[in-house]
Amino acid sequence: MPNHNVIRNRQSTTSPVDLAQNGAELAGLTAELAPLYGDQSAVQAERYVDALTQFSAFAGPGPAWLFRAPGRVNLIGEHTDYNNGFVMPIALDRDILLVVRPRRDRTVRLANIEPEFEQSAFTVSEEIPQASPGHWSNYVRGAAQMIARLAPDAFTGMDCLAVGAAPLGLARGSGLSSSSALTVSATLALAHFAGLNLPPEQFVQICSDAEWYVGTRGGIMDQFISLLARRDHALFLDCRPDVNGQYATRHVPLPAAYQILIADSGVHHSNVRGEYNKRVASCRIGVASLRRKHPGITHLRDVHSIPWGELAPSLPEQIGAVKAATSGLLDTDIPGLEPADVLHVRACCRHVWHENHRVEQALAALDSGDIAAVGALLQAAHASARDDYAISTPEIETLVASASAAPGVVGARLTGAGWGGCVLVLVRQEEAVHAAGVIQNSFLSAHGRVPTIFPCRTGAAAGLVATVDA
Repeated sequence: MPNHNVIRNRQSTTSPVDLAQNGAELAGLTAELAPLYGDQSAVQAERYVDALTQFSAFAGPGPAWLFRAPGRVNLIGEHTDYNNGFVMPIALDRDILLVVRPRRDRTVRLANIEPEFEQSAFTVSEEIPQASPGHWSNYVRGAAQMIARLAPDAFTGMDCLAVGAAPLGLARGSGLSSSSALTVSATLALAHFAGLNLPPEQFVQICSDAEWYVGTRGGIMDQFISLLARRDHALFLDCRPDVNGQYATRHVPLPAAYQILIADSGVHHSNVRGEYNKRVASCRIGVASLRRKHPGITHLRDVHSIPWGELAPSLPEQIGAVKAATSGLLDTDIPGLEPADVLHVRACCRHVWHENHRVEQALAALDSGDIAAVGALLQAAHASARDDYAISTPEIETLVASASAAPGVVGARLTGAGWGGCVLVLVRQEEAVHAAGVIQNSFLSAHGRVPTIFPCRTGAAAGLVATVDA
């Protein structure tokens, strides 16, 4: 077999355990999953056993490798990562699980436990054709292309079953980064079978490039939190590397007296439909505009220390995509832009500049135990995402408004890319259940259905969980 030296789960102090000898009995699997899922281990063990059963039906009996990558919720710092800014995400115990087996040929066969996601297959090469736009297999195709370029001779294909189902899986488009979790878990598996030993920064870049293959011009936050997560902590990340290509990170303890609730609006988006990339384009136009007075800058982060009032006059309020391109303010590698698109440059840049400062302020407030200040920053971040970045929806606004009025809540905001997805609510532990009921009742009155609300249980870092007999 190939060298198994690859990034493994950082929460575990042991190597992946071969469970084949005990037949992956439920009790034994529960114990092995405890470092990852805590009191949810028994529920997760049932999910894993069901996944193994379905994998056996798909690929036949034999050995199987179990890889997982957590979803994330972002405490604060939205749309700042691809601008080289600051973020503070939290990994969830809700994750993507991949059950895989290497093949002797260069074929990757994909199945999904969710029936709406059709099976797919492709041949590994350094140039892998995309499936149709929005197809779930594109995330695995992107990962395979990146790994094939690194190890064209050592690489093998694989059979793979993806599991993101209830009770603790991720819904696609929920804003909990299911797409990045799929990309990270697939890249872990592919690197494992290729025998690659990758430092975290390189692994993050590979995963980010794989998502660029799909068409999303995102950043590195989701990949970093997936790989460096620590339970009961957020991760402060400076998305601008130093001269050696290293990134500054810091694990930040979460306040024990407070609970984070996640309220799902039920409105699910697709990052590759254009709106996300319009915001990326607006930020790039902003950088090109500011470069006239500040030569050499490459990202909005580069003007972080300059007062906003000095920057704003150099930024157009809005500009058409055609004019931006012909005037040299916008490069041409951003998919999904239409000639008629109007890009709101100043507002988008205003959000990013202020959001970076809010992340720094939130870090200081957490360090000092000033949770009221953290809550106020969450509220300000939501207003900025709604008004300047224009990524909210009526359903999201109902959730934020009802949460903000609920007892014990200190702050609430949209989290994730936007256009639906989830709301993060910071609430005192003893008031969490009551607050959830208030939010659900308000949403039911406004939209005729009850939203899903669940407590944010922190998750462990991505990695190889176990090898088993399927």
